[in-house]
Amino acid sequence: MNLHNLTPAEGSVKKGKRIARGEGSGKGGTATRGHNGQKSRSGYSRKIGFEGGQMPLQRRVPKFGFTNINRKEYQGINIETLQALVDSGKITDTVTLDILIANRLAGKNDLVKILGNGELKAKLSITVHKFTATAKAAIEAAGGEAVTL
Repeated sequence: MNLHNLTPAEGSVKKGKRIARGEGSGKGGTATRGHNGQKSRSGYSRKIGFEGGQMPLQRRVPKFGFTNINRKEYQGINIETLQALVDSGKITDTVTLDILIANRLAGKNDLVKILGNGELKAKLSITVHKFTATAKAAIEAAGGEAVTL
C-alpha cells in the first residue's frame, strides 16, 4: 500500500453535483433556488424567528410584569428537614453550608435560607445566609444559635 493508491472507504465520500454550472449539469438555470422570490436572490438572509410574515412566536406570547435582574434566589430549607436529618443521625450539633451540600439540600453556589415550617427539638448551631423570623425563634427556643454568614 502506497500513498498514490489510497482511496476512501466505499460509500464514505459522496461527490455532490456542482450546481450553477450550466444547463448540461442538470442543476443549471435557477441553481436549485426555484423561481423568483426573496430566497432565490443573492445576499438573502432572514431575521432570527422570522415566520414568513406570520406573527412570530416571540410577539404572539403575552408579556407582562417585571423581572428584577438583581434578584437574589435563596434555597429554602425548613427546620423540619433539619430535624429529620438529626433523627436519622446525619447531623449532630452544627449545621454549615458544607454539611447541607453534602446532604444534597443545597448546591455549592446556592444562597441558603432557613424557613420556619415544622418543629425543631434538637439544639443546633446553624450557619447560613439568612433566617426567617419564625425559624430564628424556633432555633433559639430549642437552645441553639442562628449565625448569619
